[in-house]
Amino acid sequence: MAEPVVVFAAASLKEPLDALAAKVGDVVVSYGGSGTLARQVMQGAPADVVLLANADWVEELAGSIHSVADFASNELVLIGAKNAPDVALADLPLVLGSERLGIGAVNAVPAGIYGKAALENLGVWDGVKGHLAEVDNVRAALVLVARGEVPYAVTYATDVAASDAVRIVARFPEGSHPAIRYVGALVSNRPEAAALWEVLQGEQGQAILAEFGFRVASQ
Repeated sequence: MAEPVVVFAAASLKEPLDALAAKVGDVVVSYGGSGTLARQVMQGAPADVVLLANADWVEELAGSIHSVADFASNELVLIGAKNAPDVALADLPLVLGSERLGIGAVNAVPAGIYGKAALENLGVWDGVKGHLAEVDNVRAALVLVARGEVPYAVTYATDVAASDAVRIVARFPEGSHPAIRYVGALVSNRPEAAALWEVLQGEQGQAILAEFGFRVASQ
């Protein structure tokens, strides 16, 4: 009997990939921060398919992969507690005060990288950079808000559906940060892995991603 296809995937992809895995079967998904997963693959972790939220980390795997393609995009948002009012992003340093901003590690986690770029472009980075709660994946940033440990966090729009304790309080303008690119790579030469990779890029996979709020891959 064939071994299941092992997928390493960005934490923000959990809901659609769990749904896809349930439909196709024989798939095991390990979720985490894109940078962490990429490093694990480079160190020999036995992944068949890698699905990350930033093209730079996929490029780090260049010597280990057979096929690469963008397969989805997303929207960057600021979240707060369920009862939090909307926030003007220009006022973020003021409303944050001495509290901390949840964000993926700004030098490793894609949502953190995108978030830092957006905050810099909006002119508020200097006002918040000393008050960051950096975490190892975007879902961990959401959890900080859901638990009341921080008032706000930078996440993707699709992450909000993972918790009924948070809401979107601001949306970052698309031009304020590089385009959000979910990039996948076929790591092994197993036919089962190639088949899953094709399903994800095809009609079935794209429909599931859209169902969970993901956007079509940026061109």
